[in-house]
Amino acid sequence: MPFLALRHPVCVVVGVMVMMRGVRYNHERLHVGGAFMQHAQRTRSEDQGHQGKASKQRLHNRNVGRASTAGKRNVRTRERSRLARMRRPPLKVFPSTLWEYPSQHYDMKDADGFTVTVQGDKDYVGATPSWVIWQLLQRYTREGDVVLDPMCGSGTTIDVCTHLKRQAVGFDLSPTRDEIQQADARALPQPDASVDFAFVDPPYSTHVNYSSDPRCIGKLDASGDDGGEAYYQAMERVLHEMHRTLKNRRYAAVYVSDSWRKRKGEKGGGGGVFMPIGFELFARMRELFTMIDVVCVVRHNAKLERGDFARAALEGNFFMRGFNYLMIGKKVDDDRR
Repeated sequence: MPFLALRHPVCVVVGVMVMMRGVRYNHERLHVGGAFMQHAQRTRSEDQGHQGKASKQRLHNRNVGRASTAGKRNVRTRERSRLARMRRPPLKVFPSTLWEYPSQHYDMKDADGFTVTVQGDKDYVGATPSWVIWQLLQRYTREGDVVLDPMCGSGTTIDVCTHLKRQAVGFDLSPTRDEIQQADARALPQPDASVDFAFVDPPYSTHVNYSSDPRCIGKLDASGDDGGEAYYQAMERVLHEMHRTLKNRRYAAVYVSDSWRKRKGEKGGGGGVFMPIGFELFARMRELFTMIDVVCVVRHNAKLERGDFARAALEGNFFMRGFNYLMIGKKVDDDRR
């Protein structure tokens, strides 16, 4: 330093003081600078920590948003599926022997142009799917033909005939509407060879209480102590009446299902009783008619979608009824014309 070059004592003292102040100043500056650097580093670390937390939060929010969006998308997909099931596709004649339709009924226009969504009574237990009758009438009848239903129930056949401009003749032991005549299907008040098509959806043993009338075939057990003989004999008489009233070379159809019932009694006697009603009625039907075909109709029964019924079927190792037989025959009595 230039001060150190001076020889005077005062100058030396002043120079030393200035030098010491400079050292102290540099030290303080270094101290302040170091503190500042530490503060800056700490601040930067805290900022990085906040940024990391913010980044994690944004990632969490993004994932939650994605999950929420996916959940909403799944809900929308399920809703679209439900609406698709509710919407009934237009009917067309099915080409194969496997028939399936997503509803018990179909949409049709009445004489005034209004849409009718139910044929028969939607609350009638054991009602025939109206679209099954529609399929049959489209194939085997023409406008103006007379269609017989000896077990007319809630009148589904009548409503389909009205839609397709056929003439319906309906009978039942317990008529539910004015158009249905009271009669036993085993003894119909209908002339011989007077109908162009005959259809019946009979009781499948004793599962449904169709009528309080003791003559009801639905009170006859297809697996009773007589081996179901009373039930099958009664159904033979129904088939004979259908054959008698049907014109020659015209068609008849029987819509029926097998049945199964849990066995009562002591354990070890077996899980239940299977009643092959479809096979039994087919054998009897072919004695009267020339058999044309058998169609498998998929059942959309509400019980099939209920978890408790499905669980019981799995635990009990039995099957729920998933289809109906639709047996189609033709009356061929050429020698009797």
